[in-house]
Amino acid sequence: MPGCDYQLTKLLDLRPSVKRFMMYQQGCFAGGTVLRLAKDLAENNKGARVLVVCSEITAFFFRGPSDNHFDSLVGQALFGDGAGALIVGSDPDTSIEHPLFQLVSASQTIIPDSDGALDLHLREVGLTFHLLREVPELISKNIEKSLAEAFSPIGISDWNSIFWIAHPGGPAILNQVEAKLSLKPEKMRASRHVLSEYGNMTSACVLFILDEMRKKSLEEGKFTTGEGLEWGVLFGFGPGLTIETVVLHSIPTEMAAQ
Repeated sequence: MPGCDYQLTKLLDLRPSVKRFMMYQQGCFAGGTVLRLAKDLAENNKGARVLVVCSEITAFFFRGPSDNHFDSLVGQALFGDGAGALIVGSDPDTSIEHPLFQLVSASQTIIPDSDGALDLHLREVGLTFHLLREVPELISKNIEKSLAEAFSPIGISDWNSIFWIAHPGGPAILNQVEAKLSLKPEKMRASRHVLSEYGNMTSACVLFILDEMRKKSLEEGKFTTGEGLEWGVLFGFGPGLTIETVVLHSIPTEMAAQ
């Protein structure tokens, strides 16, 4: 202490009166959590612009392999360091601001009977990682309920009709979600690309995936920032097991590219 929020204020020469808030010990779902909180702050403080920064350093997971803790080795193979940032606001001034996605709604839920499925503990050896092999199955079995609750108000039930920003906790999670919902392979393209290039950067992953989708949509001449689709979902999965669900509305690429 003072934390990274204080350092950012200095580095970016922000006003001393800027309101700061730090989140710790959230894990992989925090990318969704911080967008949910930023949305609430922006919509309840007229004219506010919220700088969202996700910074993850997972190098302190690293240690020698152990025959007794295979899950720790899995964690070390999956995780990577990364940081991303974006700005969230409401009522944009389109003469100077060019939105990329609209945050329509956001919710959080804990998967039933998932205690101990994914834990991290600070020990003398550093941060230890504990993962049950049932995690991908637990997530895939419960994801459709979160989807239905989020999208029923807007009348969407075809999960191939939306674009996907899914946190890539690991290949097995993406594979099982894809199979459970009968998703077309291209739905997880952006998530798989970020996982293969950078690893699991926990909270920062979904920001990387948003940017990857935006860039690809522009490169391929798609009509919207969501691969030509109007509606999409951002999912974060993490310790708890906790699921964050954010409903997104994409923006026409002409506006986003200005």
